[in-house]
Amino acid sequence: MKLGIIFGSKSTEHEVSVVSGSSVIKNLNKKKYDIYPIYIDKENEWYEVLDDPKKQDVYKIGELPTNIKAINNVFKYLQNMDCIIPVMHGAYGEDGAIQGLLKMLDIPYVGCGILSSSVCMDKVITKKILERAGILVTPDIYIEYDGIDFFYVLDDYSTQKVTVVDIDNLIKKEFGYPVYVKPANSGSSIGISKASNADELNVALYEAKKYDKKILIEKAIVAREIECAVLDDLVSAPGEILSATEFYSFDAKYKNSKSKTVIPAEISEEITNDIRGIAKRAFKAIDGKGLARIDFFVEKDTNKIYLNEINTMPGFTEISMYPKMIENMGISYSELLDKLIEIATK
Repeated sequence: MKLGIIFGSKSTEHEVSVVSGSSVIKNLNKKKYDIYPIYIDKENEWYEVLDDPKKQDVYKIGELPTNIKAINNVFKYLQNMDCIIPVMHGAYGEDGAIQGLLKMLDIPYVGCGILSSSVCMDKVITKKILERAGILVTPDIYIEYDGIDFFYVLDDYSTQKVTVVDIDNLIKKEFGYPVYVKPANSGSSIGISKASNADELNVALYEAKKYDKKILIEKAIVAREIECAVLDDLVSAPGEILSATEFYSFDAKYKNSKSKTVIPAEISEEITNDIRGIAKRAFKAIDGKGLARIDFFVEKDTNKIYLNEINTMPGFTEISMYPKMIENMGISYSELLDKLIEIATK
């Protein structure tokens, strides 16, 4: 089988995608697949990676492939493949863009389809669908930025022009500080800030708007961060994130060795079963296919379970939770990739 592995792209998660892509190439069964690594740079130029896939080492954050050759006709190149693994995180990879391209070219690909990818990339839309499915999500205020002004978006999607002072008053009225301010379309915790007062809110809003015009302000839940992995109709035992910092930021995920994961999470059997059940229902609600990592908050005082987000192409680095949770089910990294390719091509 000719297998294309696409990584990189214009996304803010470019560097993470490169690490994930190299990790996938390293762990693929070289006896089963003829592997074609494909790198997209930050200017959206496509390249063949000329390094021998059998000797692939995993890149560190910030390292990029250098032994590359430009692909002159991307469509023709892709159409030579029997299957594609788009190991791309965030915009262009998890938002339905690459999925739409591959569907147009009639090439099987690993992971969720156009609809579920685009829905889960947008945290505002995701929460609407989850609420319709009866799944608990964190209380939020939805703000849009038009390049000049902020607008408060109400439940009926009418809007009111607001200042930072107005947003501060809304927070105090709705649920109080602290809050998390995040771009609606972003991943790897990029652009997310915690705010405990109006001054911090101002900084957080201007950070979030760098990445998206849609901004979510969410009530901070004092909670344990629990995740589980979905592989088609299988749902893993949950794992727990023990962040080295106050919240699981980009640096805490990829640069701070003191951040730890516990798999399986040390939680009760009842909470475990509830989380797995909600994960299965959420995957169905968004019409998922193949894989997803579903992230939860379990409130410390009440044990209430909030679904935080759904990642349709989760990290595949060697420290990433998704392959680790699947491995805990007795499925090795290499076997996981085999199963995903089988799902994509059947």
